[in-house]
Amino acid sequence: MTRTSESERSAEETDEREFTSIEICAGAGGQAIGLHQAGFGHLGLVEIDPHAAETLKKNIDSHPQWGWERENCDVLPPTDINDFKKDQHLEKSAEVLQRRGLDLLAGGVPCPPFSHAGKQLGKDDERDLFPRMLALVKELNPRAVMIENVRGIMDPKFDDYRDFIKARLQSGWYRGEDGQMVWDKGLGYEVCEWGILEASDFGVPQLRPRAILVAFRRDILKDVKYEWPAATHEDHVSVAKALEESMLARYKPYFNGAQAELAREKFDLWLDTARKRHDELAEKGGGIAPTLVGGSKKHGGADLGPSRAKAAWKQLGVDGLGVANDIETCRAKGTEDRDLFGPNGPMLTVQQAAIIQGFPPEWRFAGGKTAQYRQVGNAFPPPVARAVGESIVDVLRAARERDSKKKV
Repeated sequence: MTRTSESERSAEETDEREFTSIEICAGAGGQAIGLHQAGFGHLGLVEIDPHAAETLKKNIDSHPQWGWERENCDVLPPTDINDFKKDQHLEKSAEVLQRRGLDLLAGGVPCPPFSHAGKQLGKDDERDLFPRMLALVKELNPRAVMIENVRGIMDPKFDDYRDFIKARLQSGWYRGEDGQMVWDKGLGYEVCEWGILEASDFGVPQLRPRAILVAFRRDILKDVKYEWPAATHEDHVSVAKALEESMLARYKPYFNGAQAELAREKFDLWLDTARKRHDELAEKGGGIAPTLVGGSKKHGGADLGPSRAKAAWKQLGVDGLGVANDIETCRAKGTEDRDLFGPNGPMLTVQQAAIIQGFPPEWRFAGGKTAQYRQVGNAFPPPVARAVGESIVDVLRAARERDSKKKV
């Protein structure tokens, strides 16, 4: 990870951030990174998983671009969002929050209640945190709200539940538990969009559709029009292009010595396979990766997903039956035959999985290999979070300029 001394840090890194945010279910920081890039300064990051919480702390403590957060952001120890209390947990950020208010409350609430890979129990799943998110909207009164989830929540079977969430935010009717229609006066927000964004449209070399809700307080929105993020990449980034540099770095140490011929052969085979697959699928979006999944703690070791995903990875020249050791560990433990020279191609390292998710190369993950991979697999791709964050910033900035003119 890139580090600089205190004397080398520029003043810009600790300058006041233009907008403030608090994020729940922050995971390993995918959404936090994207929102930070969009211009938000985080006042609080709340995450229950101990490894992910440590990932957030380590990166923010050491990354030169996060100087403002080091001074103003409460990166909480592992904390259940149901136990989160503003007055108890927000210490460093309390003064900024009181002085400036909260611009954005964001969160990727747990996906399993709505995922096609699960039972889709929705509100009946104990992991559903939409009600808690809505309670925090009432408590924190942010100017904007962003909620991320899997595509499955947009399925027809969850129509009534989405109606409830929208009604709670902006007022409206929804069907109650007894089947009767219920009116909610709402919290004073307007849901501007609840749609699906495909990560590959934003430079992420992966098929990863995400459902995003964006809402604004009515006193902020008024006459300002919200614009849903437009794709930034007409041509999708292929796995071959995304991983070529890192894959070469893994094979290159073996280009001289007893395994030189094998190493060159295996690298060339992987690159040729991945490129050919991209060309074959050019008219369908190219050779992007299938959706990475982090799995759950009940799952055994780390791998690249269910059978269909493993088959798709195989067509890209990658063995999806496990996750490889990093370069140093591979050499130290002698796992080259498994990690690099296997008959089904190389396995991906955690850092390569992070590239597939769109993480910046300097971001590092805490815990063992399986814990690290789960953090990566469950993440919200930073480039997509950035695009949504920038669309929210456009409204907040326009509203601020509008209101400042009225005061003159």
